[in-house]
Amino acid sequence: MNRADTIIAPATASGEAGIAIVRISGADSLSALLRFFKPSVKHPKLDSHRLYHGFLRDRSENVVDEVMAVYMAAPHTYTREDVVEIQCHGGQQIVKSILDLYQSIGLRLAEPGEFTYRAYMSGRLDLSQAEAVSRLIHAKTDSSRKLALKQMDGALSREIYSFTSQLKNILVLAEAWIDFPEEDLPAENIAEFFSVLTNIKSKIQIITNSYTCGRVLSEGASILLVGQPNAGKSSLLNALLGEDRAIVTDIPGTTRDFLEEGITIDGVPVSLVDTAGLRESRDLVEAEGIRRTEQKLALADLVLLVVDSSRPADDLDYSALDYCVGLPTFVVFTKMDKTIKRDLHCFKDFPSYEVSSKTGAGLDQLKSGISSFLMADYIENSETVLLTERRHYDALYGCLEPVNRALVSCCDTDSLELLAFDVREALYFLGQISGETTTEDILDDVFSGFCIGK
Repeated sequence: MNRADTIIAPATASGEAGIAIVRISGADSLSALLRFFKPSVKHPKLDSHRLYHGFLRDRSENVVDEVMAVYMAAPHTYTREDVVEIQCHGGQQIVKSILDLYQSIGLRLAEPGEFTYRAYMSGRLDLSQAEAVSRLIHAKTDSSRKLALKQMDGALSREIYSFTSQLKNILVLAEAWIDFPEEDLPAENIAEFFSVLTNIKSKIQIITNSYTCGRVLSEGASILLVGQPNAGKSSLLNALLGEDRAIVTDIPGTTRDFLEEGITIDGVPVSLVDTAGLRESRDLVEAEGIRRTEQKLALADLVLLVVDSSRPADDLDYSALDYCVGLPTFVVFTKMDKTIKRDLHCFKDFPSYEVSSKTGAGLDQLKSGISSFLMADYIENSETVLLTERRHYDALYGCLEPVNRALVSCCDTDSLELLAFDVREALYFLGQISGETTTEDILDDVFSGFCIGK
């Protein structure tokens, strides 16, 4: 991305709306605006951060649109460059005409995420905060919105900068003593190194342990409904959704492929996946559905093993149970509105819930159990940083290894060179999160996921 260009892009989604916003950023923002913007009230100049009414007129003085325009002078802008925003009517043709007008005088259409990229390059945001901008835009639940806002506000960044600052202090002292090998490193310095590294290790482990919960809150959890045919999986799916989405019949094998639907349970986004009944089948389509179910089991955040409580458990139930061994599983006994004939003994190793998809009995308890399991001991108002990005998790996990080695080196004053090497490696991993040591490939990958105009 060429940061010397002045760029332009729609900052609002395409389509028909009451208003749309066109954003311009770069050194020529103000002069470009004034080429076509004619304020209703004449001023010698446009004051920064004030909204002006006027008209956009093309080279032939034809009115393009009646607009409101604001000029924002650097550095008090999103990109820390001069920025202009034009509020126009929200028709697609109007926005296109404005873009064409300004591109005709040399402004370049922004690439996806380029405004945020410039904010990152100018130091207004670090890389983790820039990623949070994308998360915020794509947030589909209140929980994911709150997590993105915390990260944008710098919750993770402050932790990373704290670790970085402490490690740099250790590195400076270690390298100073390496330069003077005839001197012995004071024992109190070694003790301080060990204490700081131990504290950093502990905090990193707490943060990395939050990744599963953070990912679920941000991206959602996958819950797989499995069991033998006619156990009540599709009825349970419909009951949890509150609408009829899956076909329900008395004929075994109705569901032959995945049926996936999204809901929110106690603020947690959840994808419910109804699957083909687990059994031997000569039907090629049903058999393929069963094979796919087996593959998807290992990827689920939670498995609901659905068992018909109106009849004794049989070999098909036991076979389905075998698939769930070692996986996070709830046993859901369905058809509780009928005469109960189930056998609890074989399912005693798993949490169990009793429901009736017909009457709704037990559904609230099941939903509460799902929410509690997915959130573990997460408290909404907790100050603990929750990781939502796999990239951040990998970087912090990678940081732990050199920190552990550095702790070992602290016990041997003859290993200061190794200590310094390990601290540098730990700093490299932390820099992957903040962007200090990030490669161009990673930057391209991060910002390519943005929409044009942000």
